[in-house]
Amino acid sequence: MSIKDLAKKQFKKINPEVVGKVFKVAKKIPFVRRRIERELDGFMADMEKAAKPYRDEFPRYRRLPNEGIARDEVIDQITAMRSREDDRWRDGFVSGAVYHGDTEHIDFLNRVYALTSQSNPLHSDLWPSATKFEAEIVSMTAQMLGAAKSDDEIVGCVSSGGTESIMLAMKTYRDWAREHRGITSPEMVVPTSVHAAFDKAARYFNIKQVKVPVGEDFRADVEAMRKAVTRNTVVIVGSAPCFPHGVVDPIEALSELARSRGIGFHTDACLGGFVLPWAEQLGHQIAPFDFRLPGVTSISADTHKYGYAAKGTSVVLYRGRELRHHQYYTVGDWPGGLYFSPTFAGSRPGALSAACWAAMLSIGEEGYREATRRILETGEIIRNGICEIPELDVLGNPLWVIAFASKTLNIYKVMDFMGKRHWNLNGLHSPACVHIAVTLRHTQEGVAERFLADLRDAVEHVRAHPEEAGTMAPMYGMAATVPVTDVVGDVLNRYIDLLYEV
Repeated sequence: MSIKDLAKKQFKKINPEVVGKVFKVAKKIPFVRRRIERELDGFMADMEKAAKPYRDEFPRYRRLPNEGIARDEVIDQITAMRSREDDRWRDGFVSGAVYHGDTEHIDFLNRVYALTSQSNPLHSDLWPSATKFEAEIVSMTAQMLGAAKSDDEIVGCVSSGGTESIMLAMKTYRDWAREHRGITSPEMVVPTSVHAAFDKAARYFNIKQVKVPVGEDFRADVEAMRKAVTRNTVVIVGSAPCFPHGVVDPIEALSELARSRGIGFHTDACLGGFVLPWAEQLGHQIAPFDFRLPGVTSISADTHKYGYAAKGTSVVLYRGRELRHHQYYTVGDWPGGLYFSPTFAGSRPGALSAACWAAMLSIGEEGYREATRRILETGEIIRNGICEIPELDVLGNPLWVIAFASKTLNIYKVMDFMGKRHWNLNGLHSPACVHIAVTLRHTQEGVAERFLADLRDAVEHVRAHPEEAGTMAPMYGMAATVPVTDVVGDVLNRYIDLLYEV
């Protein structure tokens, strides 16, 4: 019997936190530890093959070469690896990850990056262009997300990605509440479907994360969230949409709950900020989620997802400058002089901000509307096609991030089979499911049909061969069905270690 089966059998009805503590102690026992190590070694062998495919194909550099390698040779190595990797995402086999991918668009962004590669927003006196780019990125994003219909000034900053935008906002609410409400034990109230970055922020900034189960429609449960609010709550969070199931939380009701209690409310629109406004203009029924709602006090939106900028930029917006000030870092008594930074980083790549600005200008409103139209039409084809497969169920009512599960099959084995057909999908749990985030890559002719054909084959194969273990299915199965986060954490720690091995 495997560790997963043993844990599932023995601890099925015990509180997950209790199980975690039991395993934390048990794994210190030598024979238990050896058993776990054997199973983890098996996982890692499979992971290593996928994570390190170039070990025997390209030179490995554990130390600096005695003499510099010729630039052409360096370029040749990078080009060879890129040619291997581009085929996956260019042909639309990947969920999310690359959101535009058109060659002309990439070449354009690369030209902008090359022109501005030395710029650094930290030195605004040397590169005022960088501050121009970032100020206008923030303003354009704010206008798209309801600033024009708000009675308050909407301000913000450019960050390195959605995780940083979320962490900045949570740090801001912690500090605001400490100064204005005297809260020293801050709490955030979030639905269980929020992005993992909120948990990361909670750990980094010592904020208690109060997780509230979602409803049967996979959206935040407003009444349950209301009951979770305490005198120490500094922010309530909702997603538009959430990453796992692609559904939009009841933002209006949640933000009004926050406003009635004098609490901040954050809309995480990292995934949907550059889709939902255009979807609404195209006639889709999109409930307000942005600064048109007076209770919404901050929003995160990723320019490097459906904003089609190069990877490494996002925007965090606030209702008013006073709130944003709690995000900043300033110091006036450092021997090195006056120092300040708006986000976590000091030096930052100004070229990424320039490329983001260029992407937004070159696409414009009409370009974003057209891209959204194509994505939503493709999402509808894929969603309807999944619904026609008897063994599969679409979760919730998503538009373009479509999660599906099965009552009769191991969905992770279905995902494994799709991997053999070159599809890179996202495995999820609570409940066990898989999703595909539709991008412009999937709107190419024939891609949606190829996905559905392969998915039908996958279902048929798993139904006919239920005994096959799969490659990643055991790992996802353990994480989804056994509340042993300490064991799963060991695997993930080992995987991260692997990524840094030469």
